[in-house]
Amino acid sequence: MDQLINRLLELKSQIDELMRRIDIDGKSKLVVKLENTASQGAFWDDPSAAQKTMQRLSRLKAEIDKWQLLASSISDAIELAEIADDDMLADLESETAALSERVEMMSLQAMLSGDYDSEDAIFAIHAGAGGVDAQDWAEMLERMYLRWIEQNGYKAEILDRSGGEEAGIKSVTVSVKGDFAFGYLQSEEGVHRLVRLSPFDSANRRHTSFAKVELWPDIQSDIEIEIEDKDIRLDTYRASGAGGQHVQKNDTAVRITHLPTGIVVQCQNQRSQAQNRDRAMQILKARLFELERARQEAEVAQLKGENVDAGWGNQIRSYVLHPYQMVKDHRTSVEIGNTAAVLDGRLGDFIEAYLRHKIGG
Repeated sequence: MDQLINRLLELKSQIDELMRRIDIDGKSKLVVKLENTASQGAFWDDPSAAQKTMQRLSRLKAEIDKWQLLASSISDAIELAEIADDDMLADLESETAALSERVEMMSLQAMLSGDYDSEDAIFAIHAGAGGVDAQDWAEMLERMYLRWIEQNGYKAEILDRSGGEEAGIKSVTVSVKGDFAFGYLQSEEGVHRLVRLSPFDSANRRHTSFAKVELWPDIQSDIEIEIEDKDIRLDTYRASGAGGQHVQKNDTAVRITHLPTGIVVQCQNQRSQAQNRDRAMQILKARLFELERARQEAEVAQLKGENVDAGWGNQIRSYVLHPYQMVKDHRTSVEIGNTAAVLDGRLGDFIEAYLRHKIGG
C-alpha cells in the first residue's frame, strides 16, 4: 500500500506543477474579472463583443474545472489509500492506473500553449504526385484521420470532397470540433509519403505516392480580416455525392478564389448556397490569417538568425508497406512497425513526440 500511496503523491506533485505552469490560479482570477464584467448593465450593448467575452469565459471555466477535478480526484484517492485495507488494493491500483493515464493526457495538453492550440480545426488533404495511387493514398489518409477523430471524441464535418476519376479522392476539407483539435493536429501538417505495391499496376510494381495535409485554426468570427469584393471570384456548382452523383438539383456548392493570393476555398455540405458561401468565407479568413501568422513567424526567425523552413513542402512522414512494414516520422525519428494500427487512426505516439519535439522536451 505504501508504494501505491507514493505513486499517488507523485501524481499529485506532477499535476500541481502542471497547474502552476499553465497558471490555473491566474486564469481563475480572470474568470472572476470576466464574470464581473458580464454582470454590468451595459455588457450586452455590444452583442458581438459580449458574445466573444462569454465564449472566452466558457472556455476558461471548462479548462479550470477539468484541472481542478483531476487534482481533487487524486487527493481523494490519497486519502482513501491512507485508510484502506488490503482488500481494497486491487480497486485502488486500478484507479491509480486510470488517474495516471489522465495525468499523462493533461501533461500533453499542457504542451499546447499556443494562442490557438485550444481551438477547433480545419484540415485539407490533397493528392500529390503519383496519379491514381496518390488519389487512393489521399483517401486512405482521410479514413485514418476520421478514425482518429472518432477515437478521440471529436466531431468531424466534411466541408468539401472531390473524388478521383478512377479511385480515391483529389482533395477533401474537414472541420474538426473539440478542445485542442488544432493543437493536436499540428503534427500532421505537411507531405505524407506512401511506398507500397500498387493495386492499380497490372505488373504489381512498387509505387511511391504523395499527399499533402494543410491545417488552419477554425476561429471563425474572432478573425478580424477584411476581404474586399474586388479581391475574390465567386463560382457556384452542383454539389456531388459519392461516385459523382448529384445530391442537389441546384448550384448550392460554392468556390471562392482569393485573387491576390490564389487561395481557393470550396464548400458544398451546407443546405443552401448562402450558407456554403458564408462557411467558405470563414475558411478563407482562417487561411489568410494562418498565412499572415506564418509570414510573421518566419520574419522573427530570420531576425534571430534561425533556419526558416520554406513551407510545408518537405516530407514529414513515410508509410512503407513494402518491402517491409514501417511508419517513420522524419522530424522526431519515431518509428512504428504496426502500419495497420497507424492507418486505423493510432496516431498518439506521433502527436506526443511532435509536441515534445516542438517545445524541446
